[in-house]
Amino acid sequence: MKAKLLVVLGAGESGVGSAILAKKKGYDVFVSDMSTIKDQYRKILEENGIDYEEKQHTESKILSATEVVKSPGIPNDAPMIKKLEEKHIPVISEIEFAGRYTNAKMICITGSNGKTTTTSLIYYILKNAGLNVGLAGNIGKSLALQVANENFDYYVIELSSFQLDNMYEFKADVAILMNITPDHLDRYDHCMQNYVDSKMRIVQNQTENDVFIYWTGDPIVTKEIEKRNIKSKLCPFGLTNERNEKAFVKGDNLVLENLNLEMALNNLALKGTHNLYNSMAAGLAAAEIKIEKEVIRRSLATFQGVEHRLEPVAKVRNIMFINDSKATNVNSCWYALESMTTPTVLILGGKDKGNDYTEIEELVKNKVKALVFLGVDNTKLHAFFDGKVENIADASSMKEAVQKSYQFASQGDTVLLSPCCASFDLFKSYEDRGKQFKDEVRSL
Repeated sequence: MKAKLLVVLGAGESGVGSAILAKKKGYDVFVSDMSTIKDQYRKILEENGIDYEEKQHTESKILSATEVVKSPGIPNDAPMIKKLEEKHIPVISEIEFAGRYTNAKMICITGSNGKTTTTSLIYYILKNAGLNVGLAGNIGKSLALQVANENFDYYVIELSSFQLDNMYEFKADVAILMNITPDHLDRYDHCMQNYVDSKMRIVQNQTENDVFIYWTGDPIVTKEIEKRNIKSKLCPFGLTNERNEKAFVKGDNLVLENLNLEMALNNLALKGTHNLYNSMAAGLAAAEIKIEKEVIRRSLATFQGVEHRLEPVAKVRNIMFINDSKATNVNSCWYALESMTTPTVLILGGKDKGNDYTEIEELVKNKVKALVFLGVDNTKLHAFFDGKVENIADASSMKEAVQKSYQFASQGDTVLLSPCCASFDLFKSYEDRGKQFKDEVRSL
């Protein structure tokens, strides 16, 4: 009997992981990437004897697939995806494919903001508890590669809307939805409901034995819950316990009700309101999988945070530089500004995703003394902010942005890189953008 042909579109972390797993499971595998494949991934494909091509898509080969795993970065309206749909060839995500081959418990986190920090914190708690756990999705190694080579009992998985779009049978044992604010609307026909529907896929296939953790302060999420027949156990969190929240604030303490745990807010490692929500969600997830109370308490007090997310870089001439390069949407920048306690020079800009800057307008007026726009095209930023902040400058490189910010700042001020935008106009990724920021700050 002829082996099934699995075609993998995109030879990045998720694609190569899928190819390795498919080969182990007896598929014929073909990997196709329209770009140049990075050396590290080409080497893995060659070492495993996996057929691949780069800088092209051979249509006849791709359209002969039994099934296709596509990189999350490829939009569903790409010409090749449309052709696959016309031929009724299933197109799935790496997470969907990998989920078929493991019985591990899946703790899945999504949301417009906070998902990387929450994912990392849950993983940290589970590791501290001595569990056999993998970290996957938008963070860590490919889930498929880990399923192929490891034997974990739990996976903590950060899921983007793009990954959720091509997941159908996969189920989260614990689903966490941090919030939903406008993001990636360019990918969703500039229709907010399309993006909302994508995020809500986190609860698909859940049963009454599963758990759904969510923030009651998000009106979009609470409205969607009322509309939908969600079967899983609801586990809400918020600042108060007016809506039967299982995590909330009482006085100066964080309360995790289902653990009977109270913890002083100033003992939490992560500071700021947004990080309080991240700690709540992580604490509830850990409680649901029966982690001991004292392990959770100790972990919430000692977690070190996530690179590129409100990451202190250095103080230069008593000016604090903070790297928040991971703030690729307006709401992320709002949380960053909300946590600022000193006059701030804000570096904004990049590839706009249909942003509405109204959300940060008041915070900018109240907290920001100067703006530096870092992007190929800053027209939209100027149209919105000109006249609202006295000092505004443009920069076409990170070196120029850091130097101009430094000139605007005085002793005791903060320079905050929190761009609101994707990085792909001037940088390879938000990580590249954040690294360049840190390098330039340290060379001041």
